[in-house]
Amino acid sequence: MVSPVSDGNCFHRLFQRTPEALLRQLNLTVEAAMPNLSKRLVVFQGESGAYSEIAARTFFGDGIHLLPSPSFDLVFRKVEKGAADFAVIPIENSLAGSIHQNYDLLLKHRLQIVGELNVRIVHNLIAHAGITLSRVRRVFSHPQALMQCQNNMAKLKRVEIVPTYDTAGSVKKIKEERILDGAAIASELAARIYGMKILRRQVQDNPENFTRFLVLSKKARFPENANKTSIVYSVKNVPGALFRSLSVFALRDIDLFKIESRPLHGKPWEYFFYIDFAGSPKDPNCRNAVAHLAEVATFMKVLGSYPKDQGHKM
Repeated sequence: MVSPVSDGNCFHRLFQRTPEALLRQLNLTVEAAMPNLSKRLVVFQGESGAYSEIAARTFFGDGIHLLPSPSFDLVFRKVEKGAADFAVIPIENSLAGSIHQNYDLLLKHRLQIVGELNVRIVHNLIAHAGITLSRVRRVFSHPQALMQCQNNMAKLKRVEIVPTYDTAGSVKKIKEERILDGAAIASELAARIYGMKILRRQVQDNPENFTRFLVLSKKARFPENANKTSIVYSVKNVPGALFRSLSVFALRDIDLFKIESRPLHGKPWEYFFYIDFAGSPKDPNCRNAVAHLAEVATFMKVLGSYPKDQGHKM
């Protein structure tokens, strides 16, 4: 990281790093794989049956212990403090866009991205057994899920949309509180876990509904097959600064997968830029680009290098 940045209350102190230190970070021992993943403790936001649980099981397999958590901030803190080995978090959806809170938390906490996966999201309208669609007056779910189903939900008459903190948690809520006029938007797994009925399947507005999840660890792990790197940086608020920062990749024909900007707290109208690009620590081109960027950035942090999920192009 280059140049410590803090907003006082939200971000911990970020340690100053020279370009040479950044290269040392990128030259950490490359691991052929992440060994002994079975029986590791993996934390995710939400209740049992959440899409993040499905992502965790898909990535690690069934031989893990899962730890549901009520908030994303708590998910990050559990891994940072060693209470969990890995975290699985959503970072963007193909319909609803980026999950900005998690971008901010990647900057706030000292965790590394060690993997990613794209998961097809299939939403279902779930209620108590014996309840018909005509009896539903309230639909509960996470705001992202509600956004992904808003057109189909608008077709339901006299129905109130109620945002909650989690998709699976919404199923749990109507189950435990015996909300007979309510339904929840969640996964088929959530319906099975809580013994509820699926009123209508695939209620997402677009079948091409995918969420990209990140796998986080306290320890930096650069697998042998890593081919994607994520960083966050800021530049001076002067003409051409962003162009010059991006040119370090263009000059080396490095493909950029995604660019995301977030406010730099304490400095109105200045921004952090998050970039995912093609490359790995073993690639001299990648290391040179990072070193070049460090020369023009006022702050930079390498978030991790990992294999790009080829399951679906988002």
